[in-house]
Amino acid sequence: MYVLRWAVAASLVATVLVSAVFIRDMSRAYERVREKGTVISSAFGNIEFTEAGSGPAVLVIHGSGGGYDQGELIAEAVLGDQFHAITPSRFGYLGSGFHEGATWDDQAHAYAHLLDHLGIKKVAVVAMSQGGPSALLFAVLYPDRVSSLTLISCGVVALSTEDQAEANEKGNRLVTIFKHDLLYWGISKLFRKQLMGLIGANSEVIAGLTPDQRQLFEHFIDYMNPVSPRSAGASFDNKAMMPGERIAVITAPTLILHAVDDGLQLYRNAEFAAATIPNTELVSFDKGGHFIIGTEQFAVRAAVGDHIRNNAGEATP
Repeated sequence: MYVLRWAVAASLVATVLVSAVFIRDMSRAYERVREKGTVISSAFGNIEFTEAGSGPAVLVIHGSGGGYDQGELIAEAVLGDQFHAITPSRFGYLGSGFHEGATWDDQAHAYAHLLDHLGIKKVAVVAMSQGGPSALLFAVLYPDRVSSLTLISCGVVALSTEDQAEANEKGNRLVTIFKHDLLYWGISKLFRKQLMGLIGANSEVIAGLTPDQRQLFEHFIDYMNPVSPRSAGASFDNKAMMPGERIAVITAPTLILHAVDDGLQLYRNAEFAAATIPNTELVSFDKGGHFIIGTEQFAVRAAVGDHIRNNAGEATP
């Protein structure tokens, strides 16, 4: 009986301590995402964004689980301070609105509205992961506004293969986790390696991360807190229709960077895009999973920077 009482008391103390840490972390996370973003209204709902840096304008489009803060991490990792990075939150993420029936075409129109607001006529576009579909459709719908297009580990086309079904199941699990701040926070603390795997890095990639690469990966994971203000966007990402063959009309010079072992956005997406978009360069990496902006950061940064600068003054055909 005495041992049982101590066990109950210890359990209560542990619960109180964990609750206190969770409340502290969530308070900091909510404060972080509220302090920076600028919100403008549009026919597509509110559009939240940040911007930083100087040089050629680059529209940076984040992946699932993101928001303007993930866009900032992508810009920091890939662009550095050499460009004027514009980092919007996509539909259903943080301060950007979401309405039932929205499409990635609508999201592309929202990007155009944001650029009009900023007085910017033409940009380079850099997209990562599930930011790919709306980036591609922006290039389809507004060819005269895109100086160059860069796709990093992006989704492009719907596939009906066994490995795609496995990737889709990972996406479904992430959508479920993203509905609850406590659930995601707990998994990110206790099962970080497993979460990395769910996000698309296999055990070999995780084992090979350098301290700097692991720190960047963990920033991506931690910056998904709080997840509940991103849940509508993650759900939308998981069920909206891929652009597929529509990308054949893209005229912007396009750079595709993708790892062959990507377990979240399969390499077939890169192959399809490279075979379908006329003016395309495909840079492949044998390893790196879904996180090549970390595992291959220097190569990715050099390739993206050159691609943007080389096409910054190019007139649209």
